[in-house]
This record gives sequence, structure tokens and C-alpha cells, in this order.
Amino acid sequence: MKDYKEIYSQKLISIQQAVGMMKSDSDVIVAQCASEPQGCMAQFHLVKDQVKNVKVFSVLTLKPYDFYMKPEMKGHFELCSWFHAPGSRQAIKEQTHTVSYVPNMLHRAGIDRLHVRKPHMFFGTCTPPDDKGFVSLSLGITYEKDVMEAADIVVLEVNDQLPRTLGDCHVHVVDVDYFVEFSQDPPALPSVEPDEVAMQIGNNIALLVEDGSTIQLGIGEIPNAAALSLKGKKDLGVHTEMMVDSMMELYEAGVITNKKKSYYKDKFVCTFAMGSPKLYKWLDNNPSVEFIRGKFANDPALIKLNSKMVSINTCIMVDLTGQVSSESFGTQQYSGTGGQVDTAIGAVEGTDGKGKSIIACRSTARGGKISTIVSMLPAGTAVTLHRSNTDLIVTEYGIASLRGKTIPERVMELIKIAHPNFREQLLKEATEIGFI
Repeated sequence: MKDYKEIYSQKLISIQQAVGMMKSDSDVIVAQCASEPQGCMAQFHLVKDQVKNVKVFSVLTLKPYDFYMKPEMKGHFELCSWFHAPGSRQAIKEQTHTVSYVPNMLHRAGIDRLHVRKPHMFFGTCTPPDDKGFVSLSLGITYEKDVMEAADIVVLEVNDQLPRTLGDCHVHVVDVDYFVEFSQDPPALPSVEPDEVAMQIGNNIALLVEDGSTIQLGIGEIPNAAALSLKGKKDLGVHTEMMVDSMMELYEAGVITNKKKSYYKDKFVCTFAMGSPKLYKWLDNNPSVEFIRGKFANDPALIKLNSKMVSINTCIMVDLTGQVSSESFGTQQYSGTGGQVDTAIGAVEGTDGKGKSIIACRSTARGGKISTIVSMLPAGTAVTLHRSNTDLIVTEYGIASLRGKTIPERVMELIKIAHPNFREQLLKEATEIGFI
């Protein structure tokens, strides 16, 4: 038997050495969210003077790294974001000209970029190798393994604080070019306590979820409220892109059992995880959670195989025809498409005919000053979910069922769940436009 510890030690280099391998006019792709190689990314800017036109691709970059936050990085580094986060939004606001957005569907984000050009480097994170020489990619394999298999150079940042997750997330040390070591607590995401409005939205969502349903649930105040409202349900299953605390809590409460699932029965299915330290401890060597690549977990053709599939997502605004925007305010890109379209289409096309796609939002924004249900989306606003794919819209005022309905029928459904302060104006605008 080979001495895998020796192979690992031979591939172990410093972060400075790894970052120094970047070259001009190339793509560098980094792991996303809680899998972000923070030790390496914090030093990208140090090689500014030796590189030009390096495109760094990422999803939801967690820290405001110097390589894209400082205006002097223009021409040297560009953060190409599949999903904006506070740092990238701030850089755009400050006009550093170091951030761009990449339109994408999450299940194709990484592999679509591979059609453009081969990545020079991939930076990810992993656990220390086990006695058989395998590391776990731990908290995310959405596009990571696909990119690793295509990149010229693969660097994994070894963090002994990461949980060893199970599924298609193991890589052998012989298949990795270099390792660096960087120990830190995995990036955590605090749970948001739902307020009264969010809880009412959660209660309305719960009305749509039958016992035995398979759910996809995101993170944030409204998804957390939905999870709390689901505590009276039985035998729910999970097929989701993101594994979050609320799913663990529903499992521990006996609500989620995964026993009624028709696809990956008895298993949670996810492609990445982010949450509390408690969640990470629970995920460690947990055989009930199966991490699979995003091109499978988020493929609508596979999502629809789940029994009673219910996709639960949120949005910024929806117009009276059912166009959903979840990512921009006019031309200002706020976040990204993410996996919303993947899961929404997969749910509606459920092979058992019982799937549902729920888009939830508060009826107002900016302290009640504006309606999130609008007659028309502002000019330049990105349509995240096409109106032909919109199924159910939920606010604190109720549920609008749009699937298969005419424009006039949709208009009346949506006005009913708009905030009372805006219903008369919406009706007036719909009439003037000619929707009704």
C-alpha cells in the first residue's frame, strides 16, 4: 500500500507559492460560499504586479477581498460573480470596475464557463486526508468537482475544522496538484428570527405543503418562517441545493424523515451547505445527507422525479402578469439567478403531477413605501422566473395561483394578495395598460 501521507506531504506548499502560480489572461475558479478558500483568496492581491486580466469566478463571495475591492486592482483582477454578495455590491457601488456579473442557471454555472475556456487554476477547500488518502470537499460540490477535473492546476486549502461530508465529495490525494493548510472555523451564517409578517407568509406557505412532500427550502427570514410553520407536517423529504439549519431542526423534530421520497429515498439531497457550527457538526460523517454535484441536484429533469416536490423561493418583486424578479432593481444587479429557476421548473414539471413552485415575498418594501407586486417591472429589471413558469405567489395576505391562467385572471389573483394600500392603484394601472 502506498504511503498516502508521504504523497500528501510532497504536495504541500505555502499559500504564497500557490497564489504565485496564477498567470495573466486566465480563468481562476474558486469554491463557493462556506467552501471558499479564504486563506488563499486573502492573498490574491499580493501578486497584482505579476499578473494582468485574471478573471476569478465565484458564487456569493463571503469576504470583501482586496483583489476586487481596491480600485488599483483594475486590469489585474476581475471578480466574475455568479451571485453577488455584500462585498461585490459595494465594489460596484464604489465603481472599482473590478466586478462583473455572469448570467447563469446554478446547475450549469461551472460547466457553462468550461465551454468558454479551460480554467488555469482551481482553489477549493477540503478536510485532511483519511488513512486511505481521500479528502472530503466538505461543504460544497455544486461545480467544484467539474472544474477540478478540467483545471490545469488544482489547489485545495486543507482545513482541519471542516466536517467530513458524504456523497460525491471525495477526492484522492493523487488527483490533486497541491495542498496548502489553513485552519479556521468554517464560515457560519446566523439564523434570522422571523417577524410577524414573515411568520404569516410562512403559515400561508405551510397550507400548500402536504404530508409526504419533498421540499426545497432556501435561507433567510421567510424560509425560516416557513420551516417553523411546517412543524405539524409528517414525513417530509428534502431535495435542495442548499442544506441549512432549518432542515436539520425539522429532521430532529421528526418532521423530515425522507421515507416517502421517490428519488434518493431515505436521504437528504443537497449540493452545498451553509449555516451554524451546530449544522456543520451534525453533517460530519452523517450518512443521511448525500452531497451530489449541482448539475444533478439542480437539474430540473431530476428534480421532477421527486414525489410531491415543493420548491420554496423568495423574490424582490413580481409584475401583474407573473414575471418574477429575484435578482435586480432595474439594471442594478443585486444578487443572482441562483437555483430558483432550476427548482421552480423541476417542481412544476413533477412526474407525479403534484409538484408546486412557491415564490414568496412581503407585500411591501422600504418600510411599506412601495409594493412588491407591480403593474410592470422597472426598465432593465432582470426577469428571473419567466411568467410561463410561475405557479404560486405568496405574501402575508394570501396565495395567488397563476399556473394556466389568463393575464386578466392573474391580475386579479395578484391584486388580492397585494398590500391593501396599493390594490386600488394596481387595478387602475392594470386597466390603463390593458391587462383587464
